[in-house]
Amino acid sequence: MEYTTQMDAAKKGIVTKEMEIVAEKENIDVEILRKKIGEGKIVIPANKKHSSLIPEGIGEGLRTKINVNLGISRDCPDVDKELEKVKNAIDMNVEAIMDLSSFGKTEEFRRRLVEASSSMIGTVPVYDAVGFYDKELKDITSEEFLDVVRKHGEDGVDFVTIHAGMNRRTAEVFKKNNRITNIVSRGGSLLYAWMELNNKENPFYEYFDELLDICKKYDMTISLGDALRPGCIEDGTDGPQIEELIVLGELTKRAWRENVQVMIEGPGHIAINEIEANMLLEKKICHGAPFYVLGPIVTDIAPGYDHITSAIGGAIAASSGADFLCYVTPAEHLRLPDLDDMKEGIIASKIAAHVGDIAKGLSGAKEWDLEMSIARQELDWEKMFSLAIDEDKARRYRKESTPEHEDSCTMCGKMCSMRNMNRIMKGKDINILRNDD
Repeated sequence: MEYTTQMDAAKKGIVTKEMEIVAEKENIDVEILRKKIGEGKIVIPANKKHSSLIPEGIGEGLRTKINVNLGISRDCPDVDKELEKVKNAIDMNVEAIMDLSSFGKTEEFRRRLVEASSSMIGTVPVYDAVGFYDKELKDITSEEFLDVVRKHGEDGVDFVTIHAGMNRRTAEVFKKNNRITNIVSRGGSLLYAWMELNNKENPFYEYFDELLDICKKYDMTISLGDALRPGCIEDGTDGPQIEELIVLGELTKRAWRENVQVMIEGPGHIAINEIEANMLLEKKICHGAPFYVLGPIVTDIAPGYDHITSAIGGAIAASSGADFLCYVTPAEHLRLPDLDDMKEGIIASKIAAHVGDIAKGLSGAKEWDLEMSIARQELDWEKMFSLAIDEDKARRYRKESTPEHEDSCTMCGKMCSMRNMNRIMKGKDINILRNDD
């Protein structure tokens, strides 16, 4: 039996090879996976043309995944430098990479990225439109916006962020609310400006059916972008954000009717006490579709440390139902991240995702921590290193400060609680001051 997309196959009772791979990775029954894909609660972003992809599932009952943003810009146009980041990100086992390139040879970078990457690839086609056509934003036509999406599909992109929820009705709600940071989504601000300059409807909303046809052809997942996500704590969970979310829920059902897979993108800056409510709202209003969040960033005062503010929010979001975390680096709000920034952002997001998986009671999550606890009790340093989420850093720290006694570290020395409890529990003496073993 033929099928067009993973969702189409799932509805027809077909188990695809991608489903088999994901089910094995997640250690779940493939029929349960297939059913949830058919219901839209899980997606497998897998463009038919992305031959190097190792599929991943995102959604209910699966491990929380993370995404890394990369790409060239006018100020930092070095393709090879960005591809070095790509290699490192893949080596660190990230599940997804988004190409946010906005200048220069975007097509060259995108094609090389798709060819090299076993991870899912996402893009924001509206970023590419100005450079692709070499036109000012106002002069790009609706059909040209759609053609850029078509081009990304042809190039093998697995999911595309489309800011279709900010239609003219939503824009009016935005105008009536006095926001501190207005529209902070880059794609959202470009589309809002285009709508205002041309006095027209958002082309991705107006021609949503045509967009679905493109996505269906390549089996590209639509990540419905949050054009009106809050850009500061003060703007969090306001009218424009919720109005857009309602539209995204409507668009989700339209996409599902055409068997196009959907993710919903969520808030950026949210007070910590509002995160759980935001996760619940998305799942209810968008009918259980997988939720993809940026951060959330839980305070606005920490430039240079936003990987930490984001990890705090991401852990709470994941534990409350978010399925996919977009990493944030220490360079957020300051500059394009370098390789070290990227690595710190990845580790912070991985920690947040794992914390969420423990809270969700996901099979295998807590067992990892149990193994580490046993290794610590046994003072098995090699085992601790092998279990560490960042093995290289753990080894480096240990090496940089060598203890006098191998069964301790330089913080506690022979006062180490693990060392002394092990000795006492075995009926041995404790020798903190003596030099004997």
